[in-house]
Amino acid sequence: MKLRIRPLAAAVHCSLLFALPGLAAAQDAPARSTPTTLDSVQVTGTRIKKAEMEGQVPVHALTREDIERSGLTSIGDVLQELTGSGSALNTRFNSSGNFGFSPNGDGVGAGSAQVDLRHLGPKRVLVLVDGVRWVNESSASGVGAATDLNTIPLAIVERIEVLEDGASSLYGSDAIAGVVNIITRRAFDGGQVTLNYGEYGEGDGTTQGVDLAWGYTTDRSSLFLGASHTDQDPVYSRTREQASFPTPGTGLTFGSSGTPNGRFIFIAPTPSTACPLTDHDDNPATPPVAFCNITTPNGSSFPNGVSYPDDFIGFTTANRFNFAQYNLLVTPSRRTGVFGQFRFDLSDGLQWYAKALANRRESVNQAAPEPIFLGPDAGTGNPLADNIFISRLNPYNPFGFDLDSADNLIMIGRRPVEGGARVFEQEVDTRYLATGLSGSFADARWFWDVNAAWSENEAEQTNYGSYNIYNIALALGDPAACAAVAGCVPLNIFGGPGTITAPMLAWIQPVVRDRSKNRLMLASANLSGDLFELPAGALAFAAGYEYRKYEGSYSPDPLTVRGHYNGVPSLPTSGEYDVNEVFVELDVPILADSAFGQKLNLNLAGRYSDYSTFGGEFTPKYGLRWQVTDEFLLRTTFAEGFRAPAIGELFGSAARADLQISDPCSIGLGGTPPRGSASNCAALGVPTGYQQANSQISVTTGGNPDLEPERSRSFSAGFVWSPGFASGASWSDRLDFEVTFYRHDLEGAIQAIDAQTQLDLCVATLEAQYCDGITRASTGGINGFNNRLVNLGYIKTDGWDVDLSWALPETAAGRFRIAWQNTFVTRYEAVGAGGTRQPRAPGIEVNDSAIPEWTSTATLDWRQGNWNASWSLRHVDELSEDCGDAVAFPVCSDPATGTNTLAATTYHDVQLGYRFGWMKGLQLTAGLNNVFDEDPPICLSCSLNGYDPSTYDIPGGRFWYLRADLKF
Repeated sequence: MKLRIRPLAAAVHCSLLFALPGLAAAQDAPARSTPTTLDSVQVTGTRIKKAEMEGQVPVHALTREDIERSGLTSIGDVLQELTGSGSALNTRFNSSGNFGFSPNGDGVGAGSAQVDLRHLGPKRVLVLVDGVRWVNESSASGVGAATDLNTIPLAIVERIEVLEDGASSLYGSDAIAGVVNIITRRAFDGGQVTLNYGEYGEGDGTTQGVDLAWGYTTDRSSLFLGASHTDQDPVYSRTREQASFPTPGTGLTFGSSGTPNGRFIFIAPTPSTACPLTDHDDNPATPPVAFCNITTPNGSSFPNGVSYPDDFIGFTTANRFNFAQYNLLVTPSRRTGVFGQFRFDLSDGLQWYAKALANRRESVNQAAPEPIFLGPDAGTGNPLADNIFISRLNPYNPFGFDLDSADNLIMIGRRPVEGGARVFEQEVDTRYLATGLSGSFADARWFWDVNAAWSENEAEQTNYGSYNIYNIALALGDPAACAAVAGCVPLNIFGGPGTITAPMLAWIQPVVRDRSKNRLMLASANLSGDLFELPAGALAFAAGYEYRKYEGSYSPDPLTVRGHYNGVPSLPTSGEYDVNEVFVELDVPILADSAFGQKLNLNLAGRYSDYSTFGGEFTPKYGLRWQVTDEFLLRTTFAEGFRAPAIGELFGSAARADLQISDPCSIGLGGTPPRGSASNCAALGVPTGYQQANSQISVTTGGNPDLEPERSRSFSAGFVWSPGFASGASWSDRLDFEVTFYRHDLEGAIQAIDAQTQLDLCVATLEAQYCDGITRASTGGINGFNNRLVNLGYIKTDGWDVDLSWALPETAAGRFRIAWQNTFVTRYEAVGAGGTRQPRAPGIEVNDSAIPEWTSTATLDWRQGNWNASWSLRHVDELSEDCGDAVAFPVCSDPATGTNTLAATTYHDVQLGYRFGWMKGLQLTAGLNNVFDEDPPICLSCSLNGYDPSTYDIPGGRFWYLRADLKF
């Protein structure tokens, strides 16, 4: 690959442009890393062990003190409070039962906690532990492509370094949006016991835990052992008024038509008061029919049989079901982990280490009792439900005639509350073993290490409260056929709540178990040091080799594989691949102690990756670090990156969905001509005069073994300024500013094309990328539709990080420190198939996620003797969303434009602590988050509970906590 001179020249030019504005705008900026004199160190964002490499790239470091100040007990929750974080799964996502089986094969990640940087998605963030890759999650419903941070106990963490810059050249795939490097506790003498307890002001959502740590350090060895247990209780939607409806402020309008009393839509042989003559298809060529859209009154029950039409009424909004009463705002989670690492100096300059971790997460999601939808308009994706036949001989059928999907039945929706809520229990086990050697030679000017690691994440999900659609179909059909099968009893879906008996439930309600596994094995070797001296200093060098093997599998319950599961159908997935990689990094000193500044260095890096699935990929990175003075540092980087398709994306087996799709080659119901080009339709085999018989088309989704990697380009430029006049002054001990501009361009994003869009583009272009997988019968009708993952579209985003850190001198009033981090997103563009612009953008809330134009966190820290305290502010800028069908409700703030405003939200957190001189120290801490009881703004477009659980504090309300930390 040719050296890209133009981006490098642009980077140099940008650095020069930043110098004067940076000095002038210092009052608006902050700093995370500043030039210091250190021994040789390894920092995230470079493989070279050298003190001067610190500050080469923007790295945000969270110390253990920062973590403890948050009052949080999950790494995922801590990272989601970073201003550069986007929307990601956490324990506030009550996901199971509400999200379908995704085409990328990763499942729903129920109970996990992920991290998203720059709003590019969790699968584009690389998670390391002590600089080594961590295994991806297995969600029990698929093979994940992101890391579950709940697999790493917070108690073993010394600090977290977050690189918000593309780094594929240094670390390989997945580092498009950045890198999270979790550094474990190592040098530790003595023991430590930490107890914590917290709950919401309403008395629920209790979180409690205990952390144990013990270690010793000698001249030649060190040992650290840690154990952690955290127990988080649920918070139910029904306990919070704003979350107790399907969409806050709209009552039952957006409730479900699958109700305990049932909804019955069919064509009757004769009209009645409940089923008047209706021109239901708007086709003048067909006469009106007796059209039924009926139910029984709310709460009514007919254990002795319901009478048609006397006991039925027309179905209206008032008859819809409030499923939110069963949802969770905070999902329960129990996490237990043990960790140990041992290091031993075999000789001067040679050290051996070994690490081991075992972690279990037990979590629960809950959804409303599972609805049973039957008939061609049910859209379940299961032919047993869509093609249902309900016999007139069924003893509970009140209508006296067959209900046949091929003739008169349109849809039935019945929610058996007798079967209880859907409960999804996850058990996730993570195991990790690692060992290696490290050393130095040539008077500790050269460093090397070799490493091997094995890690596995295995999950099982048990689902209570779902149904067997095969058994349902048998129980609704001919009673004689049912009687011939052991255990089958006729099913009553007509009589209202309480009429589905225990024997009926025993026949139709199974326990469903799904399993998945992700495994990562790797070996690596690295070397770094100074090659030779140049006029401006030593040419620093790092190189290495890494081998990785990935294995993953998903095994749905046999009931699901057979197609008998009432929920979303899916098939097993399994696959593996390996990769061999080599990298090299050079730090070239260009100038030193000259008229142009103290030091100017050029950083060059490149990595070649050879994948068994798609071949080779080379990613370069270029950087400049210009130490203008002791006080002022300029830096810039340009990098190319990639993300290799994950196992689920490559090998995910077909899942099916029955979708409403309008064929552009079909005559309209009113006789209107086809929308599509006549010549193109003819080329696809569609005859003149073809009319689509059924707009509900079965679409299969799943992995694609021919996927190419996603490719990206990342650019950053900025400065760090530590003004001398603010160092050691009467009003300031140290003042640091840091400003960084970032830009990420991603091409070939892996996603499935919207099925309707795919069909429209196929007819419009006849291109194979859209038409492959769509087949038609001789009549012209679509008889096959394969909607697999492809590389399409692009994402472009840019913005600014502006940070400040100010340490004040110690006075009689104590020592104060202020830290202020800000992220401004100035652009986010996502374009899908055919150039279709996606709705995500700065300042917009859509699809349960948001991209605020400005997020900010400010902390005032105080210490005086044995006392310490902090006050933190977390700010989310105003957002807007499309009101959709809720435009007619007062909760839609601007019905004229059809948009709703989510007001700017600021949370205040306080903490107070005191340290006793007992043993090695007893620290007692009390804290209160969301001091002013700020509720999250109502979100009309959010699918669960009417809130965005990844942008705001859910469930709202104050959360208080206590912590005791004893060292001995």
